[in-house]
Amino acid sequence: MNRMNMTSMLLAAALAIVAALPAEAKKKKQQAPKPPKSAYQKLMDKGGRISAEGGFVNLHKIQGKLYVELPLKYCGRDFLIASTTSKSSNAKLAIVGYKPQDPMCVCFNRLDSAIVLQTVNTGTIADDPLQVAYDRSYANPIIRKYRIAAYNADSTAVVFDMTDLFVGDEKQLSPVSSNYSVLGIKPTFQKDCSSLGNVKAFEDNATVTSTLSYKYSLTFLGSEVSQGQLTTEVTRTLLLLPELPMKPRIADSRLGIFLTDKSRLTMASDGIENFSYANRWRLEPRDSAAWSRGELVEPKKPIVWYVDDAFPEAWKEPLKQSVLIWNKAFEKIGFKNVMQAVDFPKNDPNFDPDNLKYSCIRYVPTPVKNAMGPSWVDPRTGEIVNASVLVYNDVVKLINNWRFVQTAQIDPRVRTKKMPDDVISESLSYAFAHEIGHTLGLMHNMAASAAIPVDSLRSASFTQKYGTTPSIMDYARFNYVAQPEDKGVRLSPPDMGVYDLFAIKWLYSPVKGNLSVEQEAKELEKWVDEKAGNPWYRYGRQQVEARYDPSALEEDLGDDPVKAGTYGVKNLQYILAHLDGWIKDDESTSHKQELYDGISQQFSRYLNNALANVGGIYLTDVKEGTKGQRCKPVSADKQHESMMWVMKQLRNSSWLDAPQLTAKFPLALKRSISIKGGVGRKLLQLNNRVLLASHITDNGYTQKDYYDDLYNGIWEPTIKGNRLTDGDKLLQRLVVKETVGSVAKLSGAATKNLAGEASSPYAPSVSDIVLYGLDPTGYVEQHANQMESLDEANGNGYIASLLSDNNHGDKSLSGRNFGDKIGYGFQFDVKTDLIDESAAYNLQMLSKIKALVRSRIASAPASDKPHYQAILTMLKVLDK
Repeated sequence: MNRMNMTSMLLAAALAIVAALPAEAKKKKQQAPKPPKSAYQKLMDKGGRISAEGGFVNLHKIQGKLYVELPLKYCGRDFLIASTTSKSSNAKLAIVGYKPQDPMCVCFNRLDSAIVLQTVNTGTIADDPLQVAYDRSYANPIIRKYRIAAYNADSTAVVFDMTDLFVGDEKQLSPVSSNYSVLGIKPTFQKDCSSLGNVKAFEDNATVTSTLSYKYSLTFLGSEVSQGQLTTEVTRTLLLLPELPMKPRIADSRLGIFLTDKSRLTMASDGIENFSYANRWRLEPRDSAAWSRGELVEPKKPIVWYVDDAFPEAWKEPLKQSVLIWNKAFEKIGFKNVMQAVDFPKNDPNFDPDNLKYSCIRYVPTPVKNAMGPSWVDPRTGEIVNASVLVYNDVVKLINNWRFVQTAQIDPRVRTKKMPDDVISESLSYAFAHEIGHTLGLMHNMAASAAIPVDSLRSASFTQKYGTTPSIMDYARFNYVAQPEDKGVRLSPPDMGVYDLFAIKWLYSPVKGNLSVEQEAKELEKWVDEKAGNPWYRYGRQQVEARYDPSALEEDLGDDPVKAGTYGVKNLQYILAHLDGWIKDDESTSHKQELYDGISQQFSRYLNNALANVGGIYLTDVKEGTKGQRCKPVSADKQHESMMWVMKQLRNSSWLDAPQLTAKFPLALKRSISIKGGVGRKLLQLNNRVLLASHITDNGYTQKDYYDDLYNGIWEPTIKGNRLTDGDKLLQRLVVKETVGSVAKLSGAATKNLAGEASSPYAPSVSDIVLYGLDPTGYVEQHANQMESLDEANGNGYIASLLSDNNHGDKSLSGRNFGDKIGYGFQFDVKTDLIDESAAYNLQMLSKIKALVRSRIASAPASDKPHYQAILTMLKVLDK
């Protein structure tokens, strides 16, 4: 039988078998059911699904819910989840481009039939021998648990619903801070007015946008002052952190670097060891061999800045220059093209300025005279992963005022209502470069400008080389020392100061050799040791809690505030005399009023800068065995000179009243009277500062010296038999009222002194907050009168304590130790009540005042007799 016949027979047999089957069996054979859909397929088949698939996680938006498809290989890996405001209905409470909360460092893990989200414990680490104990006692806490909705086709990934994290009231991702200046913010989440937005996925990150709505109330001292509604669009980024973290760098407190604080379990020292990592970008040479040969090399990954398309066109070039300026510092350590600045891409669908992968310079259209440069780090190592520069609209108004008030005596370009483009450009470049410095890890260095001799600021050759300060991270501003006759003098800070160059070297220069983190720290420490004692490399932390150090102030220049202030006052007198003629097209005089206020504030700064010498103590972090002195009081001669200079300036401040100009302004007290009142109060609150400074030296300026100077300065017109001015009378009333209050305490009387019962001699006053920019929102300045009343009632520093509680300013965490110890901290109040004899000196001074007034009242001018009679009435406390 051939093969064809055999095949035919088999086919016929098969057909016969089929034909013999019952009809029902045939029907079942023909309608065999399809395999059931998997849970994954059912989920993906739901209507309206929008998916974003990348090389990391996939996101699925399904019927208003967010499903995350997580590859199981990423379980146990560390992530950051950050929230950036993309749109806002209230730019003060929710700033576009800003992350008010630090990113969450988290990891996913599978637990039975669920996925858990855990916060990664990054604050404590352990040496290898103690790792078992660490694992038992420092486990990652679970903050969310998600039911696994499905596995993908090959079971390599799980899908779960994370809607609650992205469209919910997660405090760590809130677009609303808990405070605004001294105000508290209480937001109430409105779930029914919130919704899920777009989803995107990329190689190592994914983003989710959400619309979140809140009702909020603003509170002050626990009482509600206003309420409203806020709607924001936020972009949350889920970013995969490197599996191999950056090699960290241990901080040295002699340099002002932002910190990531750590604790270590170790047997190398007794007790748990606290230390800090320096915050810095991961900067590695693309060609290590070429870098080692001394060649300029590009980094593996440059630091790219994207400039907001919302900026006025004239601001964009200064902004880019503020970025590129820092390449000078990186070139000094062998890198080129580290800093790059580009416009927002117009045709890149993947670009998102609110994605954690992009660092941007953003425009904030609110009337705040400020800019800020925050950054966010990988908390495991201090690696900066993202930064922003936020530029508020009215920063240009501030610059306009600065340039006029500080340099109009010498620069004809600024004698105008609107600054010319070249002045605005160079001023903005400096202001923004300062903020870029923050994003590179540099804190404020408020001691930098004190390294420069005052007269050097009048030298063309010196200032052209060094500018006004060794660090643009100081608030040194513009050259108010330069006189009208000085030629060729630079008026602005340098593009890059010598301290800035050194700080970048310490932060970013690779250390040769395969050293451990601890070994590398020892090498870096030697670099700082070499600069110890050199004022050009001295770091002075910003004094937010208490202001001891007169060399580490904001808004000052030079090594001698009395000499700098003398030059500065002379310039202010010149500028004020010409203000009316220089400023045209100002029919309402509003601009002249702003400039006049600026002149008045600048004069107050000069007085306050000098007063900081009285009882002042220079504070420097010093390593044992290197040059320098940790606590050094200002010399007695300098304190005496400063006291007498301030009182002389107050007595001779009538030039500030400028009646021909101020007659065009709204009704107000003479400005000299207002300043005498404010500065006069501060003059009378220096006794405890003087006490502490004299306590730590054998030949200091004593409380007796202070009270003698106060008496001789305030009562000089009476001692000489001169007619009193209104200002003289004000100062004399103030000193008697303050001292009577102090003496009354000895007898248990209830009289309250000017400073209140909780007064701190070192805390910044309301006027300090305004004059030195300690409240970046400007809210305290806006309500200065009310704030001063609260300070007076509750004690000097009360308002400052509210700002401190709200964590404004460049604040590091607690700790006051050297080198690799935790944080930089602040110098807080040192209580002097155990050694305070000010009441006795006050009593002695009142007796002298009483005798003086009695001896002069009979021969005093008629206009002064009522004043002296009132003084004697106030002094009746001495008779009790």
